Amino acid sequence: MITAFVAIDCTGRKNENDSSSPAGFSADGKAEISFREYEHDFGKVAEGEKIAYVFTFENSGTTDLVIKSASSTCGCTVPKYDTRPVSPGKGGNLEVVFDTSGRSGQQTKTITVKSNASKPVVLLKITAEVVTNIN
Repeated sequence: MITAFVAIDCTGRKNENDSSSPAGFSADGKAEISFREYEHDFGKVAEGEKIAYVFTFENSGTTDLVIKSASSTCGCTVPKYDTRPVSPGKGGNLEVVFDTSGRSGQQTKTITVKSNASKPVVLLKITAEVVTNIN
């Protein structure tokens, strides 16, 4: 004879400690956005260059992830992203292009990413030292 026990609370829901969800996935039906990096330093760059970096992310949630918007603190920094939903377990890219024209010295730009993830706002950061003469 085999006996099985299932923990159910007074509302009829399974116990939150139930381990039937795959590791790393949300059990509450939410998208989860996780970037490989949240900051990128370009180092020294020449004034006038357009430089780009691709931030990669993964949806470790249980429902589709949709990036609703990505905006920068400055018009010189333009984020580009795919608006198609990202399935659970899949990944995507967010490219940031920084135009150094008219800039000099240490630059820090913040990109605000808004999505339907359980943490709906994520901040990414790029930095660069813009110089007029690179030797």
